[in-house]
Amino acid sequence: MALGVSHLDRDTGDLAFTDALTGLGNQRRFNDKVERLIADRAEDPAPFTVGILDLDGFKPINDLFGHRAGDDILIQVAMRLKAAADGDSAVARIGADEFAFLYPLVFSEEAAAEKSRMLIEILSAPYDVGERTARLSASVGCSLFQSTDDSTETLMRKAETALYHAKRSGRGRVVVYTREMEEAAKRVTRIEQALRRAVAAGEVAPHFQPIVDLNTRRTIGFEALARWTDRDLGFVSPAVFIPIAEERGIIGPLSQLVLRKAAEAARNWPRDMFLSFNLSPSQLVDQNTGLHILSILERTGFDPRRLEIEITETGLMTDPASAEKIVEDLRRVGIRVSLDDFGTGQSSLGRLREFRFDKLKIDRAFVASILEDRPSEHIIRAILAMCEGLGMDVVAEGIEQEAQAERLVQFGCAGGQGYLFGRPADAEATLGYLREAHRGAAYARAI
Repeated sequence: MALGVSHLDRDTGDLAFTDALTGLGNQRRFNDKVERLIADRAEDPAPFTVGILDLDGFKPINDLFGHRAGDDILIQVAMRLKAAADGDSAVARIGADEFAFLYPLVFSEEAAAEKSRMLIEILSAPYDVGERTARLSASVGCSLFQSTDDSTETLMRKAETALYHAKRSGRGRVVVYTREMEEAAKRVTRIEQALRRAVAAGEVAPHFQPIVDLNTRRTIGFEALARWTDRDLGFVSPAVFIPIAEERGIIGPLSQLVLRKAAEAARNWPRDMFLSFNLSPSQLVDQNTGLHILSILERTGFDPRRLEIEITETGLMTDPASAEKIVEDLRRVGIRVSLDDFGTGQSSLGRLREFRFDKLKIDRAFVASILEDRPSEHIIRAILAMCEGLGMDVVAEGIEQEAQAERLVQFGCAGGQGYLFGRPADAEATLGYLREAHRGAAYARAI
């Protein structure tokens, strides 16, 4: 049976199958079309392509221009996708800013990727928003029908898995599903489930890395870093479980657990030492974040003036208005705010004027090449000069060599952090480190 538009869309009058905003088919209609195509090819399972397209950065645009303008953009997206579909293809809106497409005559991974890149290109052109224009990109995940074992649900799940990988690898990407992705997705799910159990049981703990005065080498504070060893999975790197926590909605409870434990440990430190703690981008769009932090400090009896919160440029860009309110709420009670990983995110220098930061942390990428790379040296000098003018403290991260520390001191950098001064250690080892430092200082004064 030929699969033309008239066949696919013969029930256009049925509102239950139509997206009210764009006029495209909805999830029900799309699933129905895929099921019909699978049935049509039952005797000769020739491949076809199913894809899911997700708009990158739609929420900030929606917040900036307003929901009505956001709806106008979605309508324009739908019109472009519909215009790009040939007589055998179909497109539907299946989520807030998510669309699905069906290509009955696209038989290979290469062709699917090429078609998807074409859609991304079409959607990258400016959108009219009243008298202004807006730009956005899209990410796409595709899956190919290979046999009658592939159901509509299976194909969509595979496309979602591919989309997940596309979103993780950056904006404007296309990923076609592979079996390796399925194994990776299963591992992510295993880690997610284990992490949920660990957070509920209080098994994730803070480790503390020293932050020092580069001139005297005296420890002035510690950064709290989450560490987790699972009974079945063993040690799980934070580079693995933190992104999963952010993507699967666990980061809030995880962060609160680690902050509570860190604050309880830091109560036993000398009063002149601060605790530094990271907030994820997703926490900067949750207006309850400030309340959670203040509640933890009140319960643990930890002085807010001894706490520094670190946020990244990427976190600021996600929702600047929300981030600004959270930052101001924290600063109001004496909590200091640091801009982490400076120079590697999407923000502009204008953010330093719009937001009041107490401290800036120079990213380890610049420190690592300071001894042999002239551009890195000039960038660090420029950052230090800028911070002096803005009245901001500076900490250089990732210091591993004495020569790096000496060069930073020459440039006028006051604070440092890295393996040269100490690796992250648990609460007990950190307390021992402080006692040894105290005994050493007492001995130095005695002689």
